[in-house]
Amino acid sequence: MGVSTANRRDCAGRARSAGSFVVVLGVLAAAFAVTAYVVPRSARGPAAKEGHPVAPAAVRSVDHGIDHSVVYELLGEHGARNVTYAAAGSALAQQAEVATPWSARFTRVGPAGRTGFYSIAARNPGPGALRCRIVVDGVVVAEKTETEPDRLFSCAV
Repeated sequence: MGVSTANRRDCAGRARSAGSFVVVLGVLAAAFAVTAYVVPRSARGPAAKEGHPVAPAAVRSVDHGIDHSVVYELLGEHGARNVTYAAAGSALAQQAEVATPWSARFTRVGPAGRTGFYSIAARNPGPGALRCRIVVDGVVVAEKTETEPDRLFSCAV
């Protein structure tokens, strides 16, 4: 009698699994070694000399930005569907259906000297035109009109 073929196949399968595991571990170890070698020493922080502790880095003050008055508007004859917009705090807000004219007003804190992200999307139920507009601090920053019925479109800046 000999060893059954089922047992031989089972052992071969385990050997292949163990071999694959060893290869994966080897690749991970090599990646770690390369990363440790390539990352510059300055990125890991200053080295402490013997007897001289490293002083903590100075904390940079955070610029909290300024308040921006934001108004999203939808103008048209037949309302709008699937209205989605980036609201206060960059949270997404959604409404399934709105009557037009429609607007959402809020204040968002944005970085000083940089433009924030503002976006509104809606579906034109048609017929006729549906217009979206984004007004930031009293200035129209984006405007778009869609005339095709049942078409999703957006204004963004």
